[in-house]
Amino acid sequence: MKNKFYPFLILCLFVLFGCCHSQRREVLYQVSTIQALSAGDYDGQACLCNLRSHGDFGIGTFQGLDGEMVALDGVFYQVKADGRPYPVAQASGIPFAQITFFDADKTFVIDDELSYADLTRYLDKLLPSKNVFYAVKVSGMFKYVKIRSVAKQSQPYPKLDQALKEQKVFEFYDIRGTMVGWRSPQYSEKIGVAGYHMHFISEDKLKGGHVLDLKTGEVKAGLDRTTGFYLSLPDNPEFLELDLETVAEGMDAQKI
Repeated sequence: MKNKFYPFLILCLFVLFGCCHSQRREVLYQVSTIQALSAGDYDGQACLCNLRSHGDFGIGTFQGLDGEMVALDGVFYQVKADGRPYPVAQASGIPFAQITFFDADKTFVIDDELSYADLTRYLDKLLPSKNVFYAVKVSGMFKYVKIRSVAKQSQPYPKLDQALKEQKVFEFYDIRGTMVGWRSPQYSEKIGVAGYHMHFISEDKLKGGHVLDLKTGEVKAGLDRTTGFYLSLPDNPEFLELDLETVAEGMDAQKI
């Protein structure tokens, strides 16, 4: 008699797994806060092996603020101060990251020449709501990109605004590549970058960095509406002893 229930049980397990899997893919998994990073907490406790289980797409940085993270199609790259992306198999620590599994809910082609500010305004008009998170992917030909990366910092760590004074800036013209990043709601400014926070990697995987400005050629944009949010806070003494209430609010995404 009990054999009659096996197909039903198997069906239930598939439905349950499917629901959990779908919910897990619609989650922004974040390591630490942008305020902590701004205050100079560059000692990460998260490992890359853990991030891989939470997503295949996103941005962040590495131990000691050692460059920019770009996660694209399941491959994690570290863009060092020389502006070159290096595939990362392991990392000593991740002080800040925002990761998800990218499944575009909406895609469209942009063939107008748009600056970075124009592009963000254009994308904002297409959002069903500005009160949730969106993973943003823009791929294709860029007439111009201005990007930066930062060299690894030594202890005692300077605050982020001081570290960025030594940033390396690179400019490229007529380059194919992909912008990877997030559009976050305004209310999240104390834990993340409100608005757009984007990194870039060239199609040949030889150039990359944090996006400062651009002009689009013909590109394809994808938006992944992400309603789940999980914040993993550090448990190291440096984070626990930070006075985050004194960190300036309303940080400019172009300076992070």
